[in-house]
Amino acid sequence: MTYRLRPLYQLGGYLAALCLCLICTLITAQILGRIVDRIATALGGDRIGLAIPGLAEISGFLLVGASFLGLAYTFVHGGHIRVTLLVGRLSPAPRAFVEVLCLSIALILGLYLGWYLYWLLADSIAFNETSYGLLRIPLWIPQSAMLAGVVLFCLALAEAWWATLVIAVTRPATFTIDDSGQE
Repeated sequence: MTYRLRPLYQLGGYLAALCLCLICTLITAQILGRIVDRIATALGGDRIGLAIPGLAEISGFLLVGASFLGLAYTFVHGGHIRVTLLVGRLSPAPRAFVEVLCLSIALILGLYLGWYLYWLLADSIAFNETSYGLLRIPLWIPQSAMLAGVVLFCLALAEAWWATLVIAVTRPATFTIDDSGQE
């Protein structure tokens, strides 16, 4: 299947990868700081105190960003788990319509999630909500990543839904696995 907005989904995938790299970098820096502190105390000196305050909180928010921003990229590349035990046994024509139904349900659920994430984000901005941890991080930052990821995912679902619907209506007998968004 050809996705017209593939560069946008790639961007989401790259941002998700960046979030994971930042998590790895921060945790590595924390570990190295602890090693330096141990070496300093073992040599009779004082702890230097190379610690990253709020590391668990920051890592958690970055993990949220990675999870949501990677949704569309993973979908476009066929990486989401699909249970095709029943659907895989159908002939092409019925399978096309079942795929349209499944994509419709996924799109409706994605739009529902996006709608409520939008209002959650709006409330966080309106009430200037911050996290409860050591660092007072504004909650609109991770919530924006969540909303952006869900919007990208809904766009990918809508593209797959439209392409699958066109095939289901015009030429259902030619429907293949590749037409349902899998590569």
